[in-house]
Amino acid sequence: MQSAPAPAKINLGLHVLRVRPDGFRDIDTVFVRIPWSDTVSVEPASRLEMTCSDPSLPTDDGNLCMRAARRLAEALRRDDRAGARIHLDKRVPYGAGLGSGSSDAATTLELLRRLWQIDATATPRLHDIAATLGSDVPFFLGHPVARGTGRGEILEPIHAPALARLHWLVVVPPVHVATGPAYGLVTPNDRNRPDLAGLVAGADLERWRRELVNDFQAPVAARYPEVAEILSTLAGTGADYVSLSGSGSSVFAVYEDHQNATEAYERVRHGTAWLGPADLTS
Repeated sequence: MQSAPAPAKINLGLHVLRVRPDGFRDIDTVFVRIPWSDTVSVEPASRLEMTCSDPSLPTDDGNLCMRAARRLAEALRRDDRAGARIHLDKRVPYGAGLGSGSSDAATTLELLRRLWQIDATATPRLHDIAATLGSDVPFFLGHPVARGTGRGEILEPIHAPALARLHWLVVVPPVHVATGPAYGLVTPNDRNRPDLAGLVAGADLERWRRELVNDFQAPVAARYPEVAEILSTLAGTGADYVSLSGSGSSVFAVYEDHQNATEAYERVRHGTAWLGPADLTS
């Protein structure tokens, strides 16, 4: 059996720029990987099958892991290599703007690449398959910090070592924010938007407070009181920066001081929360 962590992500800034002809939105964001992880395991089997530690999640094609496995098997056109048993140990909340389902799918693709002995030079092909599964799935196959444009699938690695000195607290309120309806709350704007890549790489938290904006934050907080409450709570903990991740519902706070971060975590840990560093390993 082969296993690997499936880490979550947060968004540092998220600009909804315009509506595309295909109905999707062009966005500009920076993805940052964090080591709050599920675990995906695969082993040989005569057919594709899946189990999950969370009984509320589907284990058929309603699960992104199974869809990822089927699309990779179809791309290979090799029936003799199309079997595997997949197990997902679920720890990261889903439907919270942390990309956990996308990460599970990407990790499944990478593990099956190894299990089915697909040459590592096929990685661009994996990215193509990943992009058909979801806009942020390709991110989890690449660099731990990256600017995402287009639907989020066009990726530009960012070298941001200054992020390593920061402490990250993520809190997930007990509410689900559906991505599609959330986009309906945001008015696209592609004028006078700051350079997110340079802003993030500099890790100047005073500038972040002035310029680093998630377009979903204000309308989602207005619609969901639970999100507004967490934003307010974290802002009152001495955080150096607070933001929504993705389209929500998770909220994260950034601290330069470890003690402040720890005290804030103790204050909110009665709910679903995680505290740790960013995962900057390639």
